[in-house]
Amino acid sequence: MNKLFVLCVFIVIGCEQPKKSISTSFSKTNPIKETIIDSLNHPWSMAFISEEDVLITEKDGELLQVNLRSKKKHIIKGFPRDLTDSIRVVWRGDNSGIFEVVLDPKFHENRQLYLSYAAKKEHHGSTTKVVRAQLKNDSLTNIKTILEAGPFTREYFHYGGGMVFGNDGKLYITVGERLFKEIDEPELPIAQDITDKRGKIYRLNPDGTIPEDNSDFGPDAVPGLYAIGIRAAQGITIQPDTGNIWFSEHGTKQGDEINRLHMKANYGWPIVTTGGYRSKAYTPPIIEGAEYTNPIWYWPHTVAPTGLTFYVGDEFIEWQNDLLVSGLSKGSLWRFRIENDSIKSAEELFVNDRVRSRKIIQSPEGKLYILTDEDNGKVIRIRNHKLKN
Repeated sequence: MNKLFVLCVFIVIGCEQPKKSISTSFSKTNPIKETIIDSLNHPWSMAFISEEDVLITEKDGELLQVNLRSKKKHIIKGFPRDLTDSIRVVWRGDNSGIFEVVLDPKFHENRQLYLSYAAKKEHHGSTTKVVRAQLKNDSLTNIKTILEAGPFTREYFHYGGGMVFGNDGKLYITVGERLFKEIDEPELPIAQDITDKRGKIYRLNPDGTIPEDNSDFGPDAVPGLYAIGIRAAQGITIQPDTGNIWFSEHGTKQGDEINRLHMKANYGWPIVTTGGYRSKAYTPPIIEGAEYTNPIWYWPHTVAPTGLTFYVGDEFIEWQNDLLVSGLSKGSLWRFRIENDSIKSAEELFVNDRVRSRKIIQSPEGKLYILTDEDNGKVIRIRNHKLKN
């Protein structure tokens, strides 16, 4: 194989679609990495105020405003005081911290933004929380709780926290089910229980009220439900040419997935999974009448997919409208060609230069960046060095 292809090879792997439909042709582009910012404390999300000025959340640190050209950083003051403590300093298995930052679609008029994070309550533990705030100078003001996905528990796993605005102007939020082992599930599993806020995807108006055209899960359902059966979804994004919403999902032993979001869908956890269970003794219950939505794609190995985006820039012409997915396990970065909700090809990028990646995002001008999940976390620009014939 030509050495120029070492960073960009197609991998044919398991998915719901027949393998014969998966293309194995090689990309003609040569993506390379360029570190733009470093010394970040496990960055989780990035939102562009302009082409050069961004907000970055550090999972184990602060909400920062950073200029990508000058490299200057400063802390945004006034973050909610119920943010969980850095228990990870003692125990690295803790998933709590600051998660997503998303700008209001009218941010340049109202200066409003949305933050998800793990909130604590004394003597009770933590839960996933979403707030709306105004950014004034270098401080958060007028903070309002949009969603608090209680109960507060001592499990520090699988908060979710992914957010995206749809073309309908509604805010979509992922919330994980919070358990580490399936053996700890109640008789009716958390993600299947419509009276429990965990393990769900929500659809809310920007002010936190419930849209009148939301899913109807019945009178006992918690407000705002849009889909159920979620284990640990973090990444969620909109497909620009269709307006469809897609999200990534963490499995346990394998079972990592890419899903398209549908109203009132049940994605099956833990009743059905494309992977296995951590608890060998666990047998899921049978829920009479339940119908489950299959993933568009799943991997037969662990990828731990996180933030994802559809590419609409012009630097990588061959990637137009392709889905790019970052991952924590082995530092995966994937490109998927999608046609009519079917994945036609799958490409793993940077196979000789893997790094734990929390999110892939593009700037207003279409430049691609990834955030690395490290103690010395980085913002890395992905550039295109075209191959010579």
